[in-house]
Amino acid sequence: MSRFTEQLNQYYTEGFTADFTTLKKFTKELATRLDEQDATVDVSFPWFFERSGPMSNLSGLSHSDVTLHVTYDQDTGYSMRASLSVLITTLCPCSKEISDYSAHNQRGMVSMEISLTDSFDENNTDWKEMLLEAAESNASARLHPVLKRPDEKVVTEHAFENPRFVEDMVRLVAADLYEMDFTSKFKVMCRNEESIHMHDAIASVSYDKEDSG
Repeated sequence: MSRFTEQLNQYYTEGFTADFTTLKKFTKELATRLDEQDATVDVSFPWFFERSGPMSNLSGLSHSDVTLHVTYDQDTGYSMRASLSVLITTLCPCSKEISDYSAHNQRGMVSMEISLTDSFDENNTDWKEMLLEAAESNASARLHPVLKRPDEKVVTEHAFENPRFVEDMVRLVAADLYEMDFTSKFKVMCRNEESIHMHDAIASVSYDKEDSG
């Protein structure tokens, strides 16, 4: 066990970076150090990014939860997975359709897990930004850390014009992930904390490009 801690401390003192390039090197060295056939490392962290209000342009920090998974095997090489979860707003299409005015909305969480292709190039692919955009652009509205009244008007009206069921969310996000050439398979889940129901609404979809035909 101490050999694992020694290697972790070595990377820490040299300046550990949570990216796939570093984790590939780490897992291979760890397998060699432990005299093992394979090694696996999972790293989870909050990824912070700046977000501005749509009218006020006042900025604040938002975050998504990210997990990196890397396995090294002496025979098969590397396998890499990534996941990202982001909070969004959805407005209920049914509520909008049947109500004379207004519609209920809720906060939802979109969780995406992708398996990366062997040709994945982290230096030329901003995968976190791409997954974030896939979730937020297909939602009824994005969440903002700073919202003034003019911002709230824009956000709520945008949500009203873009109603989404959880089923809509997972289908739309999946379509975007399918077009990303660095994904070999993926899973998308959307969970809404319903604002007027006693239950949550959940939908998910999985797809494996390698088994598609």
